[in-house]
Amino acid sequence: MKIVLRLSFFILFLLITSCSSSKKINTDKNIDFTIAFGSCNKQNIKNKLWKEVKKNNPNLWIWGGDNIYSDTDNMEVLKNDYKTLKKQKGYLNLVKDIHVMATWDDHDYGINDGGIEFHKKDEAQQIFLDFFNVDKNSPRRKQKGVYQSKVFKTNKGSIKVFVLDTRYFKTALTNDTESTKRYKPNPYGKGSILGKTQWNWLTNELNNSKADFNIIVSSIQILSGEHGFETWANFPHEIDKLKNTIINNKAKGTLLLSGDRHISEFSKIKFKNLSYPLIDFTSSGLTHSYTEYRM
Repeated sequence: MKIVLRLSFFILFLLITSCSSSKKINTDKNIDFTIAFGSCNKQNIKNKLWKEVKKNNPNLWIWGGDNIYSDTDNMEVLKNDYKTLKKQKGYLNLVKDIHVMATWDDHDYGINDGGIEFHKKDEAQQIFLDFFNVDKNSPRRKQKGVYQSKVFKTNKGSIKVFVLDTRYFKTALTNDTESTKRYKPNPYGKGSILGKTQWNWLTNELNNSKADFNIIVSSIQILSGEHGFETWANFPHEIDKLKNTIINNKAKGTLLLSGDRHISEFSKIKFKNLSYPLIDFTSSGLTHSYTEYRM
């Protein structure tokens, strides 16, 4: 099962992050469950990848954030930007018969690099839930933040997907005034990405997980921290907390998915006391890419 699932993730990752119209279509009948994921989608630009994703017949589509670009505290503008996305036939054809999970990042949250301080976050959350057709009576309507989890059972095992909210509770970043980088790590122990309530939720959910694979989705990168943009590395104690949470709860087959950067990237780290390497797959962007990257 592990080989088959990993192959599925690998195929979809390469497909979604390709900037050209590609290529390899998933026709392997041994693949039991296919997950497609991506982020950074400008609603006013034609997305050429929807058809390619559809060809792979995914069972689940995961939005990794920046699902639209709005950057506004005007909720009417935010609603209209979501309406623009909802009119795209390619997207509608993709998701009409499959499950969709989603988080947001800064541009659909409402403010660039924003976090806990955003004064319209509760209103923006309700519009987010409206777009994803969340029932008006759902507990998620009263929850602070858009995090969620869901178990998918397949003939060859189960997969639990945890979608994190790295915006609603995120505290201030530290500007880097000593280099060309935008941010530098906070002093160890200062600040949080997930906040106490979401951390408690994630810890309990991992502790109770019996899944063969556990997939954690973050709108910003978790393991890649050298670039100086937003990343979990701005809060080094939060990376340690996530590592210890995975180890202490003996979560099997944990895989990280992320977005934000407008590039494709694999990041890997081996932690002591974790029997497998932790890998962060970054898939971004769906409609545009970062062209100034240098090694």
